[in-house]
Amino acid sequence: MEMPPTEKSNIAEGAYHPDADADDTSKPPSYHGEPTVTVEDKFIKIDDAIESIGMGGFQRRVLIAAGLCFTADATEIMLLSFLSLTLQSEWDLTARQTANMTACVFAGSLVGTLTLGYLGDHYGRRPAFLMSCAIISIFGVLTAFATGYESLLGIRFMVGFGVGGLTVPFDIFAEFLPTTHRGKHLLVIEYFWTMGSLMTPLFAYLTLETSWRFFVILCAVPCIISGIMGICLVPESPRWLISVGRDEQALKVVRSAATANGLNPDELFPANVKLKDEHVEESGFRDLLSRKWRKVTLFLWFTWLGYAIGYYGTILAVTRVFDPEAGENIGGTPGFDYKAIFISASAEIVGLVVVIQTVDSIGRIPSQVTAYICGGIFVFSLSMVANTANTTVLTILAFCARAFEMMGSCVTWVSTAEILSTEIRTTGHSAANAMGRTGAFISPYLIGTNNPIKSVGSIMLVIQIFTAFCACHLPESKGREIGHTDEIDDAEDIADDSAETDGNEMTIRYDPRNDSSSGIV
Repeated sequence: MEMPPTEKSNIAEGAYHPDADADDTSKPPSYHGEPTVTVEDKFIKIDDAIESIGMGGFQRRVLIAAGLCFTADATEIMLLSFLSLTLQSEWDLTARQTANMTACVFAGSLVGTLTLGYLGDHYGRRPAFLMSCAIISIFGVLTAFATGYESLLGIRFMVGFGVGGLTVPFDIFAEFLPTTHRGKHLLVIEYFWTMGSLMTPLFAYLTLETSWRFFVILCAVPCIISGIMGICLVPESPRWLISVGRDEQALKVVRSAATANGLNPDELFPANVKLKDEHVEESGFRDLLSRKWRKVTLFLWFTWLGYAIGYYGTILAVTRVFDPEAGENIGGTPGFDYKAIFISASAEIVGLVVVIQTVDSIGRIPSQVTAYICGGIFVFSLSMVANTANTTVLTILAFCARAFEMMGSCVTWVSTAEILSTEIRTTGHSAANAMGRTGAFISPYLIGTNNPIKSVGSIMLVIQIFTAFCACHLPESKGREIGHTDEIDDAEDIADDSAETDGNEMTIRYDPRNDSSSGIV
């Protein structure tokens, strides 16, 4: 028996007409005798609601709060390249102990991203966001009070644990963005990372020769500010609220966002308008390897692993190139070329500007493939001439390497948030980030002062080519609703078809994908 089509609101155009609604559809349809479907035009999808509030002051304040988390991530990671060599000199550490100092942060972030990402999917984005900020802020300041090598390792492990949760604020911001604005604005947040990358060598220049303890306190300030803003300005994600059945709270958040954007929430969402229930079953890490997600998950993991080795390895390699006596000046002061390091760090701004202009025109996947291959070529070239070229040539090569690595990593972050659906987004993003942290954990041993710089460059080139190969097998998400790509939707349709009832039974779905109220008669 063919079912009549369900009416839909024109909420995307801001012209919702409640007068057309006559029936009470606040509950899923029930069936008595012949199946019937009631009109649902009082219900709107969360995607349509987000589109209707547009871009404005609300998203800007979430951008700043989430962006400062990226600044904190950058400062806490970038300071390692300065702090490790400084303490190698001051505390008479071996090259292996110096590498351990960097690796323990990435080990902590590996544990943190798996823990806090899980909390983000099961207990809310906002609590996980605030917990990350609190951990980074507290242990970032406590770093200044470390009394020795062992205590420093423990404290920096906890800083890394907090850093591991910083996929959550990124996902919060992504979930508040309309589809038409998502690509560029998810890249804009990366400017905050670049700000942290530029602040760190500046802080080092101003304070490191006087006191490394004051240096690490300064690097903790951005996260403290982010946490305060998060408490005051960032609500829970309405997409997450919808996914756990808290529809009324989700509508309140959306109405508040409309007000912050200068719109009249009563016109957009009259009293008889409700968000369509998109409650889904709980998901966990094992779902990432289900039939629907397995292929995408594996390629995501290897893309993140390779990008992290490439990105963090390039940062450490550049610092090593411009401090050629690293590891040989035990008891002395590292001779950082701050000017060259700052110039190469500023390359990230150039990389961001370029990718913001191209990501929506050429797409997420071509952007990643091009960036990773070019980044590998330039870091390889840098390592080949590290001991023979003049400072100008080295600076240009380092500049290009940092620019392309930044381009690739930024688009990988955007693509990951767009590919994954709401119920599994922070878990999946965190699992991918865990692979990234694993790559970051490996990078200080790969770039360590005991390894010839030319060998480092050759290995980095191979890794970047492999990363580009994995990225080119990810689904394209340009122009699609968040959480929907052709490849994932096809996999879901196959799973749905296999679950349908055969024979003379009729399947009637209130929500064809994930509504628990679907009925079979």
